[in-house]
Amino acid sequence: MADEKSEIKKRNLHLTEEFLKKSSSICAYNVPSLDARQDIKIMETPKLGAEAARKAIEEWGQPKSKITHLIFHASSGVDMPGCYADGTILRIAKDLAENNVAARVLAVCSEMTVDSFRGPLDSDMSCLVGQAIFGDGAAALIIGANHDTLLEERPLFELVSAAQTIVPNSEGALEAHLREVGLTFYLSKDLPTLVSNSIKTCLVEAFSELGISDWNSLFWIVHSGGPAILKEIEAKVRLNKEKLRASWHILREYGNMLGTSVFFILDEMRRKSLEEGKSTTGEGLEWGVLFGFGPGVTVETIVLRSVPIITTSP
Repeated sequence: MADEKSEIKKRNLHLTEEFLKKSSSICAYNVPSLDARQDIKIMETPKLGAEAARKAIEEWGQPKSKITHLIFHASSGVDMPGCYADGTILRIAKDLAENNVAARVLAVCSEMTVDSFRGPLDSDMSCLVGQAIFGDGAAALIIGANHDTLLEERPLFELVSAAQTIVPNSEGALEAHLREVGLTFYLSKDLPTLVSNSIKTCLVEAFSELGISDWNSLFWIVHSGGPAILKEIEAKVRLNKEKLRASWHILREYGNMLGTSVFFILDEMRRKSLEEGKSTTGEGLEWGVLFGFGPGVTVETIVLRSVPIITTSP
């Protein structure tokens, strides 16, 4: 089983008034502006990811020469971006860590929404929703197996198992295409229901071998795809309101940051657990679940195990 070794560091970018005044083509609803958008992404996306990586390594406290593998993901800018890649990154990093002796995998996700930002049109509901909920962010973490106490590493969560599922009858429910005007997307009104209908099946498959069927006994890390998705999951699985507290907080503060979202949520959960004096990084609970959602419609399911919070005396 793989451990996350470093704090997830985060930063949120905003399109400033100064930038918008200089970028009239990007602000228009349907004006060719791909070159301008790509110029920004090519320069800024790596910078954003590099900053997150530096901060993660700094908290890890080990020489960067001990990093053996690098996974980098940025989903915006191509057809069918993988918002679910937050889970995919963890799955790939887990495989690398467990199958390479002494591996330490630096996983970096950097997301910018400049591709899809544009002026609104009241007849294009998908565009309006997108401008309301999507945001920029980057996160980095270090994953390894065979925890080495001599290195004084401090694991945050344990990655127990991972699975990927295509939601039945979801073709066309979530689409994104790169065009001259930037990234355009379509969100079906049925998307929240399609996702929530598959959650219980994913849970049963993931936790049956552990003998867990009380979903309120878990801590929850759910991709903050939007209010409707979170509400329908709460209702479908009959979750107590506080179970998605971290997901709701990140959605309110940063929006849907595509593949970066769950890393922000992991960080928020471990931070609040420490702040509230919980016994583990998972709100005092042992077992938890992480869900990433994206086009396909695809669901990434990760079974997590929290670690004890060790406080040092002043």
